[in-house]
Amino acid sequence: MRAESHPSPPAVDALLRKQGELPALRFITCGSVDDGKSTLIGRLLYDSQLLFDDQLSTLLSESKVYGTTGGDFDFALLLDGLQAEREQGITIDVAYRFFATKRRRFIVADTPGHEQYTRNMATGASNAEAAVVLVDARKGVVTQTRRHSYILGLLGVRHVLLAVNKMDLVDYDADRFALIAAEYRALAKRFDLRHVDCVPVVARAGDNVFFASQRMPWYGGSTVLDYLETVEVLADQTDRPFRMPVQWVNRPYPDFRGYSGRVASGRVGLGDDVVAEPSGRHSRVTRILTAAGDGEHAGAGQSVTLLLADEIDVGRGDVLTAGKASLVIAKLAAHLLWLDDQPMVLGASYVMKNGTRQLGAAITTLDHRVDIDSLECQAATTLGLNEIGHAQLTLDQPLVCEIYRDDREMGGFILIDRFSHRTVAAGMIDFALRRALDVPWQDFEVDKALRARLKHQRPCVLWFTGLSGAGKSTIVNLLDKRLNGMGRHCYVLDGDNLRNGLNRDLTFGEADRVENMRRVAEVAALFVDAGLIVLVSLISPFRQEREAIRMSLGPGEFIEIHVATPLAECERRDPKGHYRRVRAGTLKNFTGIDSPYEPPEHPDLSFGTTELSAEQAMEQVVAFLQAGRYI
Repeated sequence: MRAESHPSPPAVDALLRKQGELPALRFITCGSVDDGKSTLIGRLLYDSQLLFDDQLSTLLSESKVYGTTGGDFDFALLLDGLQAEREQGITIDVAYRFFATKRRRFIVADTPGHEQYTRNMATGASNAEAAVVLVDARKGVVTQTRRHSYILGLLGVRHVLLAVNKMDLVDYDADRFALIAAEYRALAKRFDLRHVDCVPVVARAGDNVFFASQRMPWYGGSTVLDYLETVEVLADQTDRPFRMPVQWVNRPYPDFRGYSGRVASGRVGLGDDVVAEPSGRHSRVTRILTAAGDGEHAGAGQSVTLLLADEIDVGRGDVLTAGKASLVIAKLAAHLLWLDDQPMVLGASYVMKNGTRQLGAAITTLDHRVDIDSLECQAATTLGLNEIGHAQLTLDQPLVCEIYRDDREMGGFILIDRFSHRTVAAGMIDFALRRALDVPWQDFEVDKALRARLKHQRPCVLWFTGLSGAGKSTIVNLLDKRLNGMGRHCYVLDGDNLRNGLNRDLTFGEADRVENMRRVAEVAALFVDAGLIVLVSLISPFRQEREAIRMSLGPGEFIEIHVATPLAECERRDPKGHYRRVRAGTLKNFTGIDSPYEPPEHPDLSFGTTELSAEQAMEQVVAFLQAGRYI
């Protein structure tokens, strides 16, 4: 097709002006690397005659430099916008394209095929309503096809078009197409991909993309464009109960208090009763403000501001609801797609983001990991990059949410590393383990403050961290004797002693080290509530977990003390013979040698025991406690 046959800009403009009147479809292209995803969409845009002449000229010139078609149009370059993508001939980032035909508007996310960019594919799929999965007719269904299809199922994409590409390289063999289609349909049933269509294509030449192919007369089904224009994917969210996560409390002047957000599901009208979750407070809608002004109703997908009849406590992250009660939970089970280079650590504290709500979350149990090749559920204690598993999470606050299969917006979440701020996982809520308010906290009249006054001290945790042999236990022993001599009430939690009882079931792997710290922190918090000064002697190698313990206690109740004795000096002392065993190869996962130690960045106290004696270090701690009026 010659470039001159494409419509002039006025013709394109006329079509674009009509786009607002057409239904829209969000879809994603995915599959393994070099299966032709970008080429398919590029060819679709070309044959739809939606490219300007200058775009075609640029495409032709860039095809001669970066293309793989011998100087002809390389349609993949229309979507591969990064320099690295053009040089390597691969897709790295998600490329979004907006186009329209006379029947429908389209928003397509062209996603990468490489395993290392699976996180980008998941990002594109999270908002998709349908998917075009490509496979190479020569290779058939491969591991990355399974991985992407499994993710589509997890993310609630139920309508899939399998495009068997490069049919020219298998001589347009109908039996080869039928074999691949049958294999994929069997796979799709296991992933809950309920609606699957299959089409044989040659993306580069345009066979069965926009026009029906004359070279595959044995195929009488839809083309790719026919499928995209006719597939029915829209679930009517207005039939679901009303849910609106509050994004902003709108106070332009004192007499106006509105709650702004996007309606996730259902409808709301003037005079309707609503409930603010998680508080459970009731009120009534007195005004609905939309982009067009005051309205009488608002439905799913609209961004609105609601005014209520009562002055109730509603803030960002709360959810206004009506109809069937929403879930309010503090413990849940979810599917997780791990997106970070650092493996998942059981018990570690992450930030969960669900809609407009952010809260703390810990992965307490990993039920299983999915083997993508065999699709078996395997026992595991961690997830690595691009691995998928089913886990249980405990939250530090009640979360208002829905099951993901019922509501993708309120049932999905991401986990964020507290310190690096990287997104480490995408999650889909599978079911609630228990409601947050089923086990309320029992208050007693004799509280921590009273117990502290009786003991004439300010309770706290003195958390001594450092390498084995640094001198932690020696300093703690001296400090315990000194404080008891001053009439103070203390208790020592020593790491080695606890591993002979409370933590005897734990190994020295990374996940069990985190669990070791979590258990010690829970016990220490109970002693603080009893009004005691708690002396913890624990290597506690991970900075993130120490900071999580600090945040779990009250202000000033966690005092981090770094016994910063160098590794060489600790190994020279070797009081328990551990270093000799490590060097001999009989002791593994030893902190400082073959397991990392992350020193505190901003400890409350820090000293080494090469320049100070244990007695001098102990006196520094006593002086700190006296200055802070702990004793």
